[in-house]
Amino acid sequence: MKEKELIHQICNGNPQAFRFLVKQYERLVFHVAARLLNRQEDLEDVCQEVFIKVHQKLPEFRGDSKLSTWIATIAYRVAVNHIKKKKAETDIDDSEREFLHNDMITYDHPQNIIEKQELKAYVRQMVDRLPSQYKTVLSLYHLEEMGYKEIVEITGLPEGTVKNYIFRARKLLKELIKNSELVAL
Repeated sequence: MKEKELIHQICNGNPQAFRFLVKQYERLVFHVAARLLNRQEDLEDVCQEVFIKVHQKLPEFRGDSKLSTWIATIAYRVAVNHIKKKKAETDIDDSEREFLHNDMITYDHPQNIIEKQELKAYVRQMVDRLPSQYKTVLSLYHLEEMGYKEIVEITGLPEGTVKNYIFRARKLLKELIKNSELVAL
């Protein structure tokens, strides 16, 4: 179903069309929010709130950007607002961080699967140690495969800042991995 037709059907009250939209973009919303949030409960709340906002604001969507970029922007803003609200209520305990990811279906040898999962978990641990602004842009760029312009639209940061954050995040990530390997020796 094409974007315009999907939007039109949702705006006309078709619940199946909205379910289709949720199915199509739930992974994107999850990844954007997961990179900013500490707890599973917060993630579920934010994802629900994102789709409520999408449903409410969809008639206002002008099509200046791709629908996925518009939805990712909403997800980013809802997650940031959620963090601000939580910080006002209580300090966030980083020790409660849960690592969330989708397992890839693979037909590899079981030992290779285990090694890949361990590597993936290790890289995620290292990425999670990055400052939040670096972690967010790096995740959008590499995990969601978004371009600079889409990240600019989502975060509201200037393009030069996005490029700088990605460069610095990679550099810092390399240092973290190198230092953790030295400690392991």
